[in-house]
Amino acid sequence: MSETFPRHVLCVLGSGLELSDMQRIAAGFGGFVLDREYSEAAPDPRMPDAFQAGMAAVSFDEADWDAVRSHDTVGYLLSAPLMRELSADTSRRLLAATAALLRSGAAAVKNESSGLTHGRARWLALADDAAEAMDDRPAPVGDPAGAMDERLAATLVTAWVKRPVYDGHVLYSCGMHLLGAPEVEIETGTVPPAPDDVPDLVALLDTLAIYLLTDPRAREIEDGAGFRMTEDAPRWVLRTGPCDRYDEDDLFFNPYGYVRLTREK
Repeated sequence: MSETFPRHVLCVLGSGLELSDMQRIAAGFGGFVLDREYSEAAPDPRMPDAFQAGMAAVSFDEADWDAVRSHDTVGYLLSAPLMRELSADTSRRLLAATAALLRSGAAAVKNESSGLTHGRARWLALADDAAEAMDDRPAPVGDPAGAMDERLAATLVTAWVKRPVYDGHVLYSCGMHLLGAPEVEIETGTVPPAPDDVPDLVALLDTLAIYLLTDPRAREIEDGAGFRMTEDAPRWVLRTGPCDRYDEDDLFFNPYGYVRLTREK
């Protein structure tokens, strides 16, 4: 396993929200700081294209696009390097910080560490879902065994993990490293999956992702183990490997590698 530690880099567009306000709001959720080198109190004409590449079309409405086009400030918020056992808790707190920023004048938010964005309404709904999923225990959300509540896991995957990405052979995720887990992949072969099959494949990716976050046995996956969504569903074979899509200094790099599903022959 690589010794590289992931970190969140959050791009926050402001509209009447000063950089000092971004820093103050984010600091209130613990451990998040403003990158003074790259943040700027000026609009960036590249932002519409950058947000489009972040799957904005899934949840943006016209008001979201207007907000991106009219921004006057670009701030970059950084988490501390993510220790694996506390990754989920940090990601949950950053989701709450994202909602607070949007309610305080942020125009739009994009995660540079997974390449994913959401529209304002969806960010706020995800933050509310995460808050409702939390119980009253004082311990961190994540623990050394990797277990967490399934509802919270599903919310954090939706919030921070870009999927599906397709490379011509494999459908895969980007962002599970922010939750302290390997990326999830499905080997599809050289023929692209039919559009009608994609929702089921994404559901399979999500099921595997949630399993990796909620079941302590997931840390002990061995090549050749079987995986099913339900008892009567088709059986898939699990394969593991190192992250070889990105260099170690890339924000997308996952030091925990990947877990890939292949069809049982």
